[in-house]
Amino acid sequence: MLTTGYVTGSPNWLDLGTPDLDRATTFYQGLFGWDFVPGGPETGGYGMFMLDGKSVAGAMTVTPEQAKSSWSVYFQTPDVDGTAKAVEQAGGAVPFPPMDVLDFGRMGGFTDRGGAYFGTWQPKKNTGLGAVGVPRSLCWAELYTPDVPAAAAFYGRVFGWETHQVAYPGGGGSYTLIRTKGGGEDAGFGGLVPLDAVATQGVLGPHWLPYFEVDDCDATVADVERLGGKLTLEPMEMEGVGKFADVADPYGAQFAVIKSADSSEG
Repeated sequence: MLTTGYVTGSPNWLDLGTPDLDRATTFYQGLFGWDFVPGGPETGGYGMFMLDGKSVAGAMTVTPEQAKSSWSVYFQTPDVDGTAKAVEQAGGAVPFPPMDVLDFGRMGGFTDRGGAYFGTWQPKKNTGLGAVGVPRSLCWAELYTPDVPAAAAFYGRVFGWETHQVAYPGGGGSYTLIRTKGGGEDAGFGGLVPLDAVATQGVLGPHWLPYFEVDDCDATVADVERLGGKLTLEPMEMEGVGKFADVADPYGAQFAVIKSADSSEG
């Protein structure tokens, strides 16, 4: 379960890189009711999406020449520099070396052994997202990877993550659940998925896919399409999990929405 009680290795930040920040802001405001608060000149145009006064994501302009439009997931670390060394020792790469972000914290950007990008956030003034696990906020994260055991070993070495196999309802294989070190069953926050498990995700190559909790999966998908986004995986219901779908915003940034089976109504 993802909460704001962040520990080493838990998702504690999320941001969007998009070629048109104004239009993206309009899309996510219409979809989730997020307000966008731009940062000052010292942030280089980086701003925050807010929900009921709490941060739920960051956002910035990224030109097509710099990178494709996408969501990036960040994981908590007490030492970004140490994490960078661990990433390299585990066979990953460091495209964005550790750097201070004013007095808010320290960050780094990495790729794992399979090529999936992820970030780390070492909190200072900014302790992480202000809301997670509630409707219209981050609630889960999945890694699409060409080698699940290799990914489990990589992140286990970097963050100490533990994995657990969960059988799919009705049989048909199992899901690799990931959780923070020593947290037990309640520390699960995501999963590792074979790259070829979902065709529309597999074509994107290795990547992290964030999930947002919603009150109604079907209604949210309809809103995505109405606002200019795209449905990439039809809504699917899974016993004990909930109803979920994969979607993309107008610029192709992929994410998933889910009405969790155990989430509160409204």
